[in-house]
Amino acid sequence: GGNMIHTIRQVINNDEKFRQILRGLNKTFYHQTVTSKQIQDYINQQSGIDFSKVFDEYLRTTKVPVLEYKKVKGKLWYRWNDVVDGFKMPVKIYDNKDKLIFIKPTQQFQQAPKGVREIKVDENFYVNTKVAS
Repeated sequence: GGNMIHTIRQVINNDEKFRQILRGLNKTFYHQTVTSKQIQDYINQQSGIDFSKVFDEYLRTTKVPVLEYKKVKGKLWYRWNDVVDGFKMPVKIYDNKDKLIFIKPTQQFQQAPKGVREIKVDENFYVNTKVAS
């Protein structure tokens, strides 16, 4: 759960907004027993991002998302593999100048942006990487 929340924080990419969401959770649900659906809906609404598949992946399975990649004719391709259907979480990777950039993998292979020759994921994201076979 903690890794999922930290990953959601990274996707939101705005610490002030994330802090407001955490404080809002405490205020809105003070002294209540809540469901994961209530928390999910609140975070989705307050962030403006649909984290439904992120909750499905991290809370409702035992799988850690796998960012799979391969090189074909000198070009780098990537996708999510071994994830729930519809999982499309953005993730930060390092470009060739060690600058963090967001990519938006889906379950279909996509070509990496120019300036990216390898997949090196920001360690703040709870994901695995794997070379495609």
